[in-house]
Amino acid sequence: MEHKHHAKSSLKFMSSEEILDELNIKGNEVFMDAGCGDGHIAIKAVEDYIPDGVVYAIDNYEPSIEEINAYKQENSLENLKVIKADITKDIPQIEDGSVDMVFMFNVIHGFKASDNLDEVIESLLRIIRKDGKIAIVEFNPIDWPIGPPTQIKYAPGELVEIFGGYGFKKICLNDNVGQDGPEGKSHYLIIFQRE
Repeated sequence: MEHKHHAKSSLKFMSSEEILDELNIKGNEVFMDAGCGDGHIAIKAVEDYIPDGVVYAIDNYEPSIEEINAYKQENSLENLKVIKADITKDIPQIEDGSVDMVFMFNVIHGFKASDNLDEVIESLLRIIRKDGKIAIVEFNPIDWPIGPPTQIKYAPGELVEIFGGYGFKKICLNDNVGQDGPEGKSHYLIIFQRE
């Protein structure tokens, strides 16, 4: 099943602050917003949460990269690194074991649709440090009028099993984030730590 979602913003579901407040950021991390879209999370992170670290904004969609780069230049955000890359493949611009946290917002379901989540995790294994974290905000696997079809949404338990196979343990699950709907909240947050 093909699934495209380039340039769609996740801001309609929850605010950048609501998400970043949940991540227990200290301020000096190397943080990667993988599949950053319009860059609202990466920009908020570098402006208000990570003054002494580095924030990578990664996306494969050229118009999004151009937009974020323009914002970076206009606002002199030196610790924001914008990279056009496909996270199913290696990202040579990022050093081995250098990333403290990888963040993905409404991205994971696309890899279920294209059946390449394993390639993504293998790519991330090279760059994420020992004890590094992967934080995922994703659609709950319920019927919802907005977002991907239910059959390509991962349940949290599925992700626990998949990431566990690569040496990541679940350290947080909040299945009560996002917008209210008839069957519950639109999203969940799950955080894994590399063992």
